Amino acid sequence: MSKGIICLCYRKIIDVSSQKAWDKFVFDDTYMEFFMQAQYYNQEAKYSTFQELVDNVPNADKLHYLTSTAAIGYIRQLNKIIPDIANVSGKLCLPFTQFKFEIIQSHVQNKDAHKVAILFYSEPITWIDTIDNQLLIAYGDQREALQDGKEVDTDMVVLQPYLSISSIQKGALIQ
Repeated sequence: MSKGIICLCYRKIIDVSSQKAWDKFVFDDTYMEFFMQAQYYNQEAKYSTFQELVDNVPNADKLHYLTSTAAIGYIRQLNKIIPDIANVSGKLCLPFTQFKFEIIQSHVQNKDAHKVAILFYSEPITWIDTIDNQLLIAYGDQREALQDGKEVDTDMVVLQPYLSISSIQKGALIQ
């Protein structure tokens, strides 16, 4: 009756070209945090880019986490709903509980080169079917209700770039 329990992952990329106000705030604040934190790892000013720091300075990969602290307040503003992913009615619909922040690239003297990604991981959902480029889903584990022929509230989510299935639990319910 269903294809399984899945979690979706949406990779939201934020850079200088981002247009939404929320994205711009995240861009500005994470760049400032990166700039300040990078000074600790680059006290002799030998390196200009995030990648040079990671390649040459021990523990510089901690900059992902250290920079993420500037985004936490903005992520809380989302009220545990993944941004940009709407159902076919245009309503943001996918709840998330976990996220991961990563610096894709940055430059200590060029803010325009700053580019980050936030990966949002949905809560488990029941994947019922795929219709054209849309996933027919039900929130939570609805396999038993579907198996018993009960009515289940569903939603349709359009597949789009940077949205993927991050995990799947296939198979029937264990009775």
